[in-house]
Order: sequence, then structure tokens, then C-alpha cells
Amino acid sequence: MSKSKLAILHRGPGLARAGVLHTPHGDIQTPAFVAVSTKADVKGVPATRFGELGIQTIIANTYHLYLSGLEAIEKAGGVAKFMGFNGPTMTDSGGFQVFSLGAGFGKKLSKFLPEQASPEEAISVYDEELATSHGKLAIIDEEGVSFTSHLDGSLHRFTPERSIEIQHQLGADIIFAFDECTSPTADHAYQKEAMDRTHRWADRSLKAHRQNIEKDSEQALYGIVQGGRFEDLRLESAQYLAAKDFDGYGIGGSFSKDDILGILDKVNRELPEDKPRHLLGIGEPEDLFIGVAAGVDTFDCVLPTRNGRTGGIYTKRGKIQIPNAGYQYDFGPLDEGCECSVCQNHTRAYVHHLFRTHEMLGPILASMHNLYFLTTLTKNIRESILKGNFEVFRDDFLSKYKK
Repeated sequence: MSKSKLAILHRGPGLARAGVLHTPHGDIQTPAFVAVSTKADVKGVPATRFGELGIQTIIANTYHLYLSGLEAIEKAGGVAKFMGFNGPTMTDSGGFQVFSLGAGFGKKLSKFLPEQASPEEAISVYDEELATSHGKLAIIDEEGVSFTSHLDGSLHRFTPERSIEIQHQLGADIIFAFDECTSPTADHAYQKEAMDRTHRWADRSLKAHRQNIEKDSEQALYGIVQGGRFEDLRLESAQYLAAKDFDGYGIGGSFSKDDILGILDKVNRELPEDKPRHLLGIGEPEDLFIGVAAGVDTFDCVLPTRNGRTGGIYTKRGKIQIPNAGYQYDFGPLDEGCECSVCQNHTRAYVHHLFRTHEMLGPILASMHNLYFLTTLTKNIRESILKGNFEVFRDDFLSKYKK
């Protein structure tokens, strides 16, 4: 099997492009929304439903799968076979856990600046009593990171080489270099320090991957651009990684959404034009248009299922909260005109009832609809690029969509 390669079919305005990402386990039509499958599951949605929801590929979490049962996944033949999915897969590096378990822990920080992130989006991954009994959750040094498990407090260590080794065992089509995702509140000096360390880790990740000839022939390795909210660091990071022989590129978090368009556009102009670009952890409807215009090919985001679990529903008119009393006697679909199975078979009143009575089916239906909404929106964005009317489609959608 040959590893993933991007074929660009058509270019739109700016850096927008539509293409096909060929992988050993199938093609991904790009731009594409990637469903988050943290623990080898898209929360509440079995892999047998992915096709009807438009899910082409998923991204699983190296940290969580390592702690919860790496051996079983490897014996099953990789994360895709383990979860009953026959399509392409990605795995992250575990680097985000360096942030969330270390610098981000206990500080109510997310990838975004505080004024742009709600408390619900803040990192909260560990019990305080267990944390204090085992010291700091993550300690970063030049070689890697030592951390305690959020499951039982046991001590573990990730290095770039170990992260790559684990991702080889997980068997995804696309894997990521080990990186440090910093707090968005970190100053320029620390962001520079962390970025330089990320570059050294990227070099070590690349070497470890290329040395495994079998895995290198099957799995594509992406380097990750870091640098926080500082444009000079982002450009420096993109230039450094562009000079390396990565198969594709991820763009890491800590963005301010007010600055994301300018940063993405400039970053992607530094990256090789013929290689895929993935935006990590960002994928609200308005973000998709910004990212695509700036040259992003794939996106992943937890929000469709996270919002779904709390009753947040995407519609063409904006997000609604289905548990609100106003939907008790609303017998229309979640989103008028939506062709997903949820909207075709269930009403707002019914889904409201499920949330009000705390039935688990409510969050499942809401999550399924949200995933379909984002995969379909991304599909329509792709079609608009191929037809040459991306800007018209974008402006029409955003004129009706209320954040």
C-alpha cells in the first residue's frame, strides 16, 4: 500500500482548493470535515452509521488509546478495524495532552483566548485529589513529557519516538509528529521556546518514522505548525517545517479566532502547495469557510458531538438549544430541509422530550444531526469550489447563519 497523497482538482479564490486525498483505505474528498473519535468511537455514533452521516474519515487520540488498551487495538489490526470502520483514519500525537494535563490543568484554559472561549470549552481532565497525590500532571523536558494517567495516576512518558511508535501500532493512514500545544496566554518568549522544542521533536518524529520502512510506506506523517497567537512565530514554524520532508502539515491550536484568517492565509503560503493541510481542533460552520479560503483541506473538531450532548443543534439559521421550553410543541424537523435521518424521522418536540426526560437517545440524535450538518456543509463548500462560486455560496450561507 502506498501512503496518502493529495491530488488538487480545482482552485478557487484565494487559496481555496478542492481535491482528493488518496489513502491506503480509501479516498477523502476535500475539503473534508473529520469526525473526532477520541477513544475509537465518535461519541454515541457507531461506525455503521458513518456512511449515512457523510463521515469520510475520523481522528483518534493517541494518549487515550495508549492508556485504555493499545495491545487489543494492535491485535485487531489497527484502530479502524478495531472500531468496525473500513475507511481512512488519522491519529493525533498526544501532544495536546501535554498542554491540557500540564500548562492547561486547573487554569480553565482552552485552545482559544479566554474572552473567546466559554467555560464549557475549558480543559478539565483530572480529579484534583488524585492530581495532588501524584504531583504535577505533565512535566515537559527536552526529551519529552512525563505524565500521570488520568485513569489511575500511574506514571508514563511520551517522547517523539514513543509517540510515533504508538501511532505505528494504532495503524492510522495519517499520523502526526509529537508537538507541544501551548496555552494561548503564554507570552512570546515561552511560545518561542515551545515552538523551537516542537521543531526538534518534529525532526525526531520524522527520523523515527522514516526508519521504519514498512510503516513509512503505509502511513503519512504530518508536521505541526505551532507558535501561538504570534504571527512571526507561526511563519517561522511554517518555514522550518516546510523545508522538511513531511507528507502533510497540521496547524495547531492557540489561535485567536479574530486573527485566524490572516494567520492561516500566511502560514499556508509558506507550506508546500502540493501537500495536504489539516487544521487541528477547529471546525464550526463559520470556521470552515475561513479555513477553506485560506487553503485548509481537512478539519477536525469535537463540537458537533459536544454541542449535541448538551442539546446544541446546528441549523441553517444558526445554533439552537433544543432543551429550551419553546421547542416542547414544535413538530418540525431540527433543521428545515435537512435530509439526515434524524430530521426525516423525528421532530424538535420529540428530541426536546428526550433531553427533558434525560433519555440517552436525545444526545445521540443531536450528535448525529450535527455531524451530518457539518459534513454536508463541507461537501457543499467543495462543490461550490468545483463550480466556481465559492464566495457566492459562502456569503449566502453566512448571511442566514446566526452565530
